[in-house]
Amino acid sequence: MDGNINHKRLKLARRVLVLIPFIILIVGSSFIFASSDKDKSLTLPLGQNRYRGKFLEVGTGQLFSAHSGQAISFDRMVEEIKKVQFIYLGETHDDVEMHDWQFRIIQALYSRDPNLAIGLEMVTVDLQPVLDEWISNKLDEDSFLRKIRWYVTWNFNYGYYKRILDFAREKGIPVFALNAPRQIINKVRMQGYDALSEEQRKIIPPLDLNNQEHRLLIKTIFESEEIPPQMKGANLEAMFEGLYRAQVAWDETMGLNTIRAAEATGRRIVVLAGSGHMLYNLGLNWRAYGHSQKPFATIVGVSIADSAGLRISRGLADYVYGVKHRPHPYYPAPGLNLKKVEGLNNLVVSSDPTEALAKTAAFTKGDVILNVEDMMFDDINELRIFLSKFDWGSEIKFKVLRNGEILSLTLKLDAEMKTSAKAD
Repeated sequence: MDGNINHKRLKLARRVLVLIPFIILIVGSSFIFASSDKDKSLTLPLGQNRYRGKFLEVGTGQLFSAHSGQAISFDRMVEEIKKVQFIYLGETHDDVEMHDWQFRIIQALYSRDPNLAIGLEMVTVDLQPVLDEWISNKLDEDSFLRKIRWYVTWNFNYGYYKRILDFAREKGIPVFALNAPRQIINKVRMQGYDALSEEQRKIIPPLDLNNQEHRLLIKTIFESEEIPPQMKGANLEAMFEGLYRAQVAWDETMGLNTIRAAEATGRRIVVLAGSGHMLYNLGLNWRAYGHSQKPFATIVGVSIADSAGLRISRGLADYVYGVKHRPHPYYPAPGLNLKKVEGLNNLVVSSDPTEALAKTAAFTKGDVILNVEDMMFDDINELRIFLSKFDWGSEIKFKVLRNGEILSLTLKLDAEMKTSAKAD
């Protein structure tokens, strides 16, 4: 679920068991980033035949229509998309400007026709009752984050989504969980669809793994990543097949749940998900269309670092807008992976950090977290809620137990450190 295509080259973990989930995270959603290297996934000859071999030059703040191949005003786009029942808004999960675009689009659609509902990649179907309580105004924000276990099920800062969910509650807009629990997706990845129980198959529909264009897209993204030597060879193809099954399981599940939400409410459905689930109209949007045969519109953002703009395939989405690349996320993300160990109240660092902030703080796999700012935490969600309150420039004091020795570590939320690490 927690998905992202990071089109900038990342330094991935060296151990196989750390790498595989990370790659699934990368492909599952989409960080579309304009780096100095040419990103092949943005210029593939995919999508509608009439757009193949044609390109758009997108600049920061610009909005383009694939249909016309020209820039389009925001109001004109909204007038066009309000004609369809299904609207897909792709995102890079930690790009605040893309979330601003999503909020603005939802507001504009609601002002023209309040018969609207929202579907979320970020929440799994077993948590639908919590979303219902939120929309019914039965939970305050702190209670909502705890009951839905936001920082375990999703783990991107809630601030990115706050305005959208506040607006939904204020206006009484139904919000639907679209995703499957992570453990079921992992089972599909590792063992295949046939390994699912009857109950699990009620959540994840049968998988169509034969869309060769979609396979090409995901494989292009996969092959663009920095794969350690021990992962290459015969195992690489097997790893991709597992990853592809997981990707399709996400898309099939979210596509079907989108249709179910529309059938249950009769409303226009606006879906928020990582752009990797929508590119070239080959992901969850294509799967949903297979169930409904109803027209839809897809809107994605691309992050642009070059003042000259970015060249993309015209068929990448129905509408594409450019946002200015930020050197670091709006909210700090420490990159500290945690787990619970049976018989131990304290949280434990589950893997050696690969992200700059936690890595520089010298956390190590197996560190037992005794306290954070003199507070003890026995729940991952609670600790992450606490950490989410700190902004860039903060320093957070940890005490950890390592090999029988108590150590003091300082997690510095240094934006420059994050920026320089991403430039490596």
